[in-house]
Amino acid sequence: TLIEIHPGAKIGERLFIDHGSGVVIGETAEIGDDCMIYHGVTLGGVNREGGKRHPTLENGVLVGSGAKVLGNIILGTGSSVGANSVVTKNVEAGTTVAGAPARPIG
Repeated sequence: TLIEIHPGAKIGERLFIDHGSGVVIGETAEIGDDCMIYHGVTLGGVNREGGKRHPTLENGVLVGSGAKVLGNIILGTGSSVGANSVVTKNVEAGTTVAGAPARPIG
């Protein structure tokens, strides 16, 4: 399926991976309920040290195609990430971010 989910990742209910090719979900990633991830998304780490290294997606988060969400950051409830964005900082609840680096839009 070309979807790589580390067995240590914590995934809530009703995660929908749409056209999942190329999705990578790292070891310490946490995904809340009712999230949607499109193809080519990486929820990745940025260091090799122990502890929490991957992102947390709260409930109802949408991550667009090709987006890279990197590090121990939080995407707040109901936030959205635009396609091909690179997110390295927390995203507030209900906010849409896009770009590289990702910034709030709208």
